[in-house]
Amino acid sequence: MIHDPQHTVTAARALPDMRLALTFADGFEATVSLKQWSRRKPLRALADAAVFRRARVDARGGYVVWIADDLELAADNLRNLAVEQAGGIGHERLWNWMDRNALTQERAAAAIGISRRMLNYYLSGAKPIPLTVWLACLGWESQRAA
Repeated sequence: MIHDPQHTVTAARALPDMRLALTFADGFEATVSLKQWSRRKPLRALADAAVFRRARVDARGGYVVWIADDLELAADNLRNLAVEQAGGIGHERLWNWMDRNALTQERAAAAIGISRRMLNYYLSGAKPIPLTVWLACLGWESQRAA
């Protein structure tokens, strides 16, 4: 049973130039580039084309796996990366803003003038984060720093 369809990968296919074609359980499809990520020490093995071609989805759809228990990326990180690379605002950006400002969900929602329920939709990735919401976060942070 899928509990979190926006963070459950149903298909992953390795493409040339270190790109992955991904399909998520909620029907979202995206192609992500992992070229920059392969420069990070834990993911350097992805630069090997033979390793990269091994991409497969784990049994529950929570990860794309290249080497079991050693080289894998979580579905929520891949979804966030797909959204960001497509020019959107990934849910992790909102989580990082809250963490950077030591905000609870209640305080974060109040700070930017939205309901806690809507904030939870954005944090979970269930709904896309509108640019206006992200700009409100940045504006709040800017005013606090001033």
